[in-house]
Amino acid sequence: MTGWLAGGLHWDGARPFLKATRGERQAARELTAGERISWRVSGPRRCVGAWLGSAVGHRPCPHRAEVDPAGTGSQCPACQSADLGLRLARDQMPDDGRRYRLYLAWFGACLLKVGLTAAERGTNRLVEQGALAFTFLAGGSLPAVRRAELTVSASGLARERYPVRTKVERWWRLPDQRSAQAELTAGRRRALALLAGHDLDLAPDEPLVDHRALFGLTADAPPAYREVAALADGATLTGSLRAPIGRHLFLDTATGPQPLLLDTRRLTGWLLAPAQDAECAGLRLVDRRRPEDQGSQQALF
Repeated sequence: MTGWLAGGLHWDGARPFLKATRGERQAARELTAGERISWRVSGPRRCVGAWLGSAVGHRPCPHRAEVDPAGTGSQCPACQSADLGLRLARDQMPDDGRRYRLYLAWFGACLLKVGLTAAERGTNRLVEQGALAFTFLAGGSLPAVRRAELTVSASGLARERYPVRTKVERWWRLPDQRSAQAELTAGRRRALALLAGHDLDLAPDEPLVDHRALFGLTADAPPAYREVAALADGATLTGSLRAPIGRHLFLDTATGPQPLLLDTRRLTGWLLAPAQDAECAGLRLVDRRRPEDQGSQQALF
């Protein structure tokens, strides 16, 4: 292998790390605003394996299977089936004995999401999703928290999932912090009322956590940018990082005034090596501009 196999962007507390493997070796590089990166991408793009639980950890793909070079998915079907994180997300696990927490996340005006995360993960799942603000609602066993999640989503108060594009488009024209907190507080009050009688430890006094300063979104995102739609063998990424937003990176480059936006899920499965400050090349880019109307409910659909 020439380079490190990119394993994705993950957060530990308030610090984002790009994880990678090289044979049996593992590495994690912290990504910070203002840092300069220069990577050469080489392929073929391969499956990154599966997470088999806390006791086992991550298992490399036994087939070294190739995956779609242009997609955001980075696992072969066999590893998807074995991955406990995906099975949990798809509601395919009855219980695993761990404690879970129910959260209410805010991604912009009129965009509330309800979800669950293992208590041992702290707030990492919320940061990785790019939640602009959130609060915890309750805790309990996986079956109890999952029933609560379904109750809140069935009420219409919040959804269980949003497309990535919908969340990204809300980075523009964000309401002020007080308006965001008011919406999240009202949502929490309604959710807790819905959950009365559930076999849960309700948490009405959990703080409201705002991530916009962490993500560099106290002001609007760039009014125009170029989104990386696909990587290819031999591509290069060079430039200066802005603050990571969840699993997305804005990168200021020398190839134009608009920054690049990279969903780092597109990076997983490729081999990365130093590019010695070569210019960006080999990228399929899509020009994007600030959405016309961030305030309309129609933008959700």
